[in-house]
Amino acid sequence: MKKMTTTADERFHTGADKYAAYLETPEGRLRSDLAFAHLQEFLPHVSGSLCVLDLGCGTGALGLRLARLGFQVTLLDSSRPMLDFARNAAAEAGVTEQVELSQGDAADLANLFPGRSFDVILCHNILEYLGDPGGVLCGAAGMLRNSSAVLSILVRNQAGEVLKAAIKDGDLAAAGHNLTAQWARESLYGGDVRLFTSETLQPLLQAASLKLIAKRGVRVISDYLPPAISRTAEYDRIFELERHLGIRPEFAAVARYMQYIAHRAGPATEDGRE
Repeated sequence: MKKMTTTADERFHTGADKYAAYLETPEGRLRSDLAFAHLQEFLPHVSGSLCVLDLGCGTGALGLRLARLGFQVTLLDSSRPMLDFARNAAAEAGVTEQVELSQGDAADLANLFPGRSFDVILCHNILEYLGDPGGVLCGAAGMLRNSSAVLSILVRNQAGEVLKAAIKDGDLAAAGHNLTAQWARESLYGGDVRLFTSETLQPLLQAASLKLIAKRGVRVISDYLPPAISRTAEYDRIFELERHLGIRPEFAAVARYMQYIAHRAGPATEDGRE
């Protein structure tokens, strides 16, 4: 399959409205809500305003949640239509003054921002579209303010794609392909998407001098619930069950997405500085 070499993929320029609509579905909401809940466990606890960078922010949904908590948030995306959605959402949420929009490519971080500028960096559902995810992780590591700063990574899980193809799509050929494939087809846009495992991501973290501190599964069983269970009426119960499943390694291993929380490697002093 053809591999993307840049975040400036045409699908994200022409399909921003499609992505925004997806985030309003129960599946899209669960992905965002679970990732945010997991992230909150590891947010730095220091006085003063913290700075957040949301790489490939899309419509800015997760970054804007952090802005509502008082963070100063920079939303970076190569797609102007995505940033337009984010700008409108920031205005509706009343957090415009806490949000900065930046159009650019995640692969060019060193030329976009000063090094060691951020306390939290979100790298959610962007690495799976890149030809060089390791390069972006190295760039993100260089943007972390100190070894107490947090990098949150959300990627497509290979095992989850196997189960999705077999159980949800009924496509045994695709399920067999996904067992060993590095790339698959994603359903929203119909384009290529990179599949990750813990074994393939760990070397990228090490090469970027990042230390993994937690793993969480996102959407373990919700994609496969029978139609009799309403995804809307039972949303809260599904969310709570997913939270319990996502922290247990035996269940998280087959989630649709894996979330990795990392720090820059290196000891921190009592005041959080290196």
